[in-house]
Amino acid sequence: MGNEEAVFYSRVLTELTLSFHIIYATIGVGVPLMIMIAQWVGIRKNDEHYILLARRWARGFVITVAVGVVTGTAIGMQLSLLWPNFMELAGNVIALPLFLETFAFFFEAIFLGIYLYTWDRFENQKKHLLLLIPVAIGASASAVFITIVNAFMNAPQGFDVLNGELVNINPLLAMFNPAMPTKVAHVVVTAYMTAAFVLAAIAAFRLLKGSNHIYHKKALFLTMKVGLVFSIAAAIIGDFSGKYLAEYQPEKLAAAEWHFETEENAPLILYGVLDNGEVKYAIKIPFALSILAHFNPTAEVIGLDQFPEDEIPPLYIHYLFDIMVTIGVWMTLLSLVYWLGVQMRWKMVQSKLFRWLIVLGGPLSILAIEAGWWLAEVGRQPWILRGLMRVEDAATTSGHVDTMLILFSGLYLVLGVGSIVVLTRMFRRNPVEQELEDRHATKGADIS
Repeated sequence: MGNEEAVFYSRVLTELTLSFHIIYATIGVGVPLMIMIAQWVGIRKNDEHYILLARRWARGFVITVAVGVVTGTAIGMQLSLLWPNFMELAGNVIALPLFLETFAFFFEAIFLGIYLYTWDRFENQKKHLLLLIPVAIGASASAVFITIVNAFMNAPQGFDVLNGELVNINPLLAMFNPAMPTKVAHVVVTAYMTAAFVLAAIAAFRLLKGSNHIYHKKALFLTMKVGLVFSIAAAIIGDFSGKYLAEYQPEKLAAAEWHFETEENAPLILYGVLDNGEVKYAIKIPFALSILAHFNPTAEVIGLDQFPEDEIPPLYIHYLFDIMVTIGVWMTLLSLVYWLGVQMRWKMVQSKLFRWLIVLGGPLSILAIEAGWWLAEVGRQPWILRGLMRVEDAATTSGHVDTMLILFSGLYLVLGVGSIVVLTRMFRRNPVEQELEDRHATKGADIS
């Protein structure tokens, strides 16, 4: 296998691993917060349905955590196996956030185990709720630290370069790089948003399948309301991300927006196709790109004409941006209409069609997360460490990467199918109605 083939298969395997892992990682970051909110609402309202929500979500969460551990371990291994030159160059810099991410995971896992083991062992549910705080903090902290590594790859700093090596390393300066605030905030908030919409899709699906229990209606309203809050937050942070790109990675912004010429009063281009370098059939919003980049409708936005051709990211990232933004706006509007509809008692939001739209929102939210990460990674090309090391210079020269790709593909297929089967059987064999009856029977026996 030549070096070009090794680079190609390394990129494919890395993309496959990240794309699979991000599903479980996103759920792993967002669901603990949802569990904590549900249990807090249940305690505050003295409502057993919300308490049961937290309990059932926690059971399913354990399965996703287990799969996330496997795929997360695979990412760490592949960093060394597939990108050895990158790790040799930058390993000393990213070692601290990688260690902190591992520590945060163990912190989360320890308290998650205690939380699960102590159900019904506290007379005061508020004390049990306290165990969820470190679980939620640990889950979010894991996302923060691993995203800091990615932010460093986009905006490397905190070192000097001497004879092709990074010296005089300041780990804290490297961690708190210009990309860190917006990237970390966007990853964490969209994880909360996506987890809420995935859980909402499950609740809507159960209602559509004939389980008209109030439990599912409460779950749907809670998750859609939380999803609305975080979708608005994601939009605000996304605006700040655009301003970061305009300042520090203008080539990524220009490629994502098909902004070829540096100009003032720059329009925002949505959708469309490229025909010999000409944009056709696109929606152009006047001044919007200047506003996104500099919060000034007349500001100048740097175009791709200012960059060497071999440093311009692939132009198909424009479609990834469109997918991410379109789904984000759609889910915001859908959750807003649902919340207003419940408040105003519109029959429309209780219809089968509207509930099917909510069900569709679950996989669409996952797709938006995937598109966002593909945009982030492909938009950094041709660099693995922006301005310092190109992807082809970082990759392994091993001739067995194609075999690794086949083996890991098989592993992810087994993990994906296995987790779906386990989760489906877990909840199908223990429906909400039966669990509520069992809890009532247990309470009655305790009273007698």
